[in-house]
Order: sequence, then C-alpha cells, then structure tokens
Amino acid sequence: MQLVVDRSRGVRGRAGQHGLSLVELMVGVAIGLFVVAGATMLVSNQLGDNRRLLLETQIQQDLRAAADIIVRDLRRSGYWGAAQTGVWHAGAVAVSTNPYLTLSPAASGVPVSEVTFDYSRGVENDVADATDEAGFRLTNGAIQMRVGGNWQPLTDNRTLRVTNFSVTLTSQPVALSCFRDCGVAANCPPTQSLRELAVLIEGQAANDANVRRSVRSNVRLRNDIITGACPA
Repeated sequence: MQLVVDRSRGVRGRAGQHGLSLVELMVGVAIGLFVVAGATMLVSNQLGDNRRLLLETQIQQDLRAAADIIVRDLRRSGYWGAAQTGVWHAGAVAVSTNPYLTLSPAASGVPVSEVTFDYSRGVENDVADATDEAGFRLTNGAIQMRVGGNWQPLTDNRTLRVTNFSVTLTSQPVALSCFRDCGVAANCPPTQSLRELAVLIEGQAANDANVRRSVRSNVRLRNDIITGACPA
C-alpha cells in the first residue's frame, strides 16, 4: 500500500494564513499610547493634588502655630508682679501706677503691622526695662518676635511667606463706682478700659504663590487700664 501525499493542499493552507498588517500594528500602538498618556495624566494630577494638599496643610499649621504664640504673648501685656500695690486698701498711703501699660497701637480701630508692649518678667523691680519688652512685626515676608529688646524670626520665609500681618485694638471704657461722692475731684469716678486685640495673618507658600491661607484670632487683654481714682 502506498500513501499519496497531496502537497498542493499544504501549500494552499500556508498561503491562506495572514499576520498583522502595518496599518493594524500602528493603530494598536496608537491606542496603547493613548491609554498610557491618560494614565500618566491621571497620576500626574493625583501627585499634584497631593503636593498642594501637603503645602496647604503645612502653611495652615505654620500660620496657626504663629497665631497661638502671638495670642499667648499678647495676653500677658501689662502684667505686673506687684499689682496689689495699684489697688487702694485700708492703711495705704498712695496707689502705685502700673509701669507696664505701654502698648502700641494705642489708637482704637486702627490696624497696624507692628505691635509692641511690656510685661513683667522674672524678679519684679517695678521698672519696664529692656528685659520686659515684647512685640511682633512683619519684615521681609516673615513675622519677627521681640524678646528682651532683640528681634528674632518667628516664621521661616523660606517655606511660608507672610503677605499681611495686622493687629487692631478695640478699647471700651467702663465707668467704675466709688463709695464716696466724687464732688469736684478730677478723673472721678475712675474708668476701666476693656481692651481686645484682633490679629490677622495671611500667607502663601514660598514655592507656590497659589497656595494661600489666613488665620484670625481675638485676644482679650487681662490687665485692664484704670484711669482716675476715687476720693480718699
């Protein structure tokens, strides 16, 4: 028995097989490039949003930390270690005046970019000297703090650039009562000044001006100013 092989069928089978044409290959590559470009854009936008969020968080934290330090220090304005000598009492010969009442701004309702004040530090000597000086100001995009008569940076303008720093004083006079009739006595009855400071800080990221934040704080000064006196 002899096997007869039809070689013509094998040739026709191989000739009927087709691969990808150049056009089909280019279309596939183009579709792949579109997919890769879309994924790259999505990842880039996600990374940009994360970077912006980190910058916003850092700027907000820096502003809040600076505002907290400023408010705590401002609240000490006018602190006097011997405040009891400024109150009239039985057996008192005279009433002393608080030597730490210096505060700038002195005008109510006028915003300023620098605030200075005094308060007693360490051993009380009833004298407002250089060690008792304090304050805050805006210089070259950074808030500076005055400690012991010297100014030092409170914020870092390499990461946070402060664009606005303002302090506004609000003062409300309240008349006090006396146990005796004032008569013709001057500055009687005495007046107590209730003072509050509004602090506004605005800033932006040093490397991205589009990242901006602001913080506001109000601080009630605990050491009120008493003007005048009741008759002895």
